[in-house]
Amino acid sequence: MTAPSRTNGPAADWKHRELYDRVLDTLHALPARFRTALRIAGISATDLFTLNTPLGAAIESSVVENLNDLRELWDPDGKYEIYSFVRQAQVFPDVRLQTSAPNVAEEERIIMGIELKGWFILSKEGEPSFRYKASPNVCAPQDLLVVFPWGLDEVISGAPRLMRPFVEEARFAAEHRNHYWKVLRGKQGDDAKVISAAVKEPYPTKNQKFNDEAKKDKGNNFGRVARGALMTDFINGLLEQHISGIPAVYWQRFLKIFSEGASADSVEKKLKSVRSDAEKAGLSADRSEVFDSILEGLRELVAK
Repeated sequence: MTAPSRTNGPAADWKHRELYDRVLDTLHALPARFRTALRIAGISATDLFTLNTPLGAAIESSVVENLNDLRELWDPDGKYEIYSFVRQAQVFPDVRLQTSAPNVAEEERIIMGIELKGWFILSKEGEPSFRYKASPNVCAPQDLLVVFPWGLDEVISGAPRLMRPFVEEARFAAEHRNHYWKVLRGKQGDDAKVISAAVKEPYPTKNQKFNDEAKKDKGNNFGRVARGALMTDFINGLLEQHISGIPAVYWQRFLKIFSEGASADSVEKKLKSVRSDAEKAGLSADRSEVFDSILEGLRELVAK
């Protein structure tokens, strides 16, 4: 089976192609201009993982609000003033650039869509755990899968801040997911079969069955895009970014150690291992001092 390939979005002569390109630029500009009233305080460091789902949903809603606030970037000439990004539950894509204005042709009511996901960068698994099951057949060429990693500006408290997004063609992501399940996993028979959704048109309603499904999936892993290696390079690069002077991957390992409920002696050994790995990776002398102070603070947490 031939591996899928990207199409670079809609055709160059598509009448909304310029809008599409500007939306792409806006998505990448959004982290620097992201605003939210959310602020987290008084949460134990070991309970941070529990925030991923409820806070993630709130952040995704804030992303949509911010996209509309950045209209000057994607619609500088006011050509699309009757359109706005709207978030909807149980549909694909869950964010659509659409209008409800009268006298607009049916085929022009929705211009493009974004399947939007959030990812708490310090989550235990070290990769996004969302499931993306939409059939390639319901993805328009201009639709996108967008994942916004996020963290807190004070690491374990403060206001959410976005990091650079993962942006992919929605159709390619769906095709890649199916190819991974059928071919790259190395499974045979029913273990490698995908049942295609009956719906074949973009922008289905919530009452239509628009998701592909694995014929056999005891572990409920079908649709976990990160496991199919589509995001591997992006994730690895992101975890190397520094948060308060220390690469995110080590913060992630810190928090995972404490969340596992290990004994104080076991935690101490694991912390020393993390620090050793960080030094081998080239942690600078000044950052080493920061690292030590964090270790000391985490030790105090264990002692309580």
